[in-house]
Amino acid sequence: MKAEIIAVGTELLLGQIVNTNAQFLAEELAGVGVSVYFQTVVGDNRERIRQALEIARSRADLIVCTGGLGPTQDDLTRDAVAEFLGRKLCIHEPSLRKIEQYFQSRGIPMVESNTRQALIVEGAIPLTNETGMAVGSAVTDGTTQYVLLPGPPRELKPMFKNYALPWILGRMPTSLPLYSKMLKFAGIGESSLEHALLDLIGRQSDPTIAPYAKEGEVCIRLTTRAADAAQGEARLAATEAEIRARVGNHLYATEDITLEEAIVRQMENRGLTLSAAESCTGGMLGDLLTSVPGSSAVYRGGIICYTNAVKEQILGVPGRLLEGAGAPGAVSAETAAAMAERMRELAGTDFAVAITGVAGPSSVEGKPVGLVYIAVAGRSRDARVYENQFAGNRFGVKIRAVKHALYRLWDELKTV
Repeated sequence: MKAEIIAVGTELLLGQIVNTNAQFLAEELAGVGVSVYFQTVVGDNRERIRQALEIARSRADLIVCTGGLGPTQDDLTRDAVAEFLGRKLCIHEPSLRKIEQYFQSRGIPMVESNTRQALIVEGAIPLTNETGMAVGSAVTDGTTQYVLLPGPPRELKPMFKNYALPWILGRMPTSLPLYSKMLKFAGIGESSLEHALLDLIGRQSDPTIAPYAKEGEVCIRLTTRAADAAQGEARLAATEAEIRARVGNHLYATEDITLEEAIVRQMENRGLTLSAAESCTGGMLGDLLTSVPGSSAVYRGGIICYTNAVKEQILGVPGRLLEGAGAPGAVSAETAAAMAERMRELAGTDFAVAITGVAGPSSVEGKPVGLVYIAVAGRSRDARVYENQFAGNRFGVKIRAVKHALYRLWDELKTV
């Protein structure tokens, strides 16, 4: 099945918001064997939406529209689709009652325009909105399937997973079930990973190998079709074994979790604790760790020691390392090691991670932008320090430094 995603919203064209819905939908559809060949963004204009639908129908079996289902006059997706298909718009009574009850329960007058959120195309199947008011819909017209989803991601994602996706699967051509596995990597760039697997990717047929890159991490989705789960797992396992033989030292998970989540899980299972001292990353490492549920069992806290004064007076880094003739400086291997060791002692943790460097846009101590030292200290030995030269803007350097620090910690944990 070939699909096209049409995102409706002038704010997308103006760059006021990022189209994360398209990324989510493309990944979800790819995971069930639907090929998204095109993505279109169109403003809040009925005629231009109709034109986008006309083009999409000529090249896709499934058209997924996002946005434009709200109560205002510029929410035109359902109107444009109804006109395009030559159908009427009808009130979905259960959705209308839900909207009315929402306003009644809060003692707020309901204006007539809110009724628009209960409209669906004639003959369409309503898709329940569990986190908002605008009802979605799915309809078949000829050989083309249409799905209309709300724009807010918190509404779109559960509607798609719980209602739209089962509807789509029920209309896909009969074929063998699809089985997928996600391999997550850290400490290696997308180009380096691809180079190591170039011949596998070049001759892929079944399973397929699809690499994806995110800041500081790379993942590979393996996908196959098989008669049953055992056969699917066997096919995936053979390809996974080849990949492990080449880049297994960078493989941190075989499920879709973040590196910080993998570390928290591992340390919690082993009863290990962690702390952090951050200079150039300004608390980003602690923020990522504490975003993981259950991280309080592992992460005891950290110090954001952005200035030399805080490094010396609060963390206890010797002043001779920071300033003065012949001093290594704040951005140095010596300072990173001292930061990690002092942090581990202060927090009483099994491990401590320290990060100090130059995030930019200007050099510091005559050292280039992107130079970052990462240190990992453990109870049984002195801190190990890793020198890195990261590329990118200020945010890019910071997130790469944090992800690489997590990778170095994960790599250290393998030897404990």
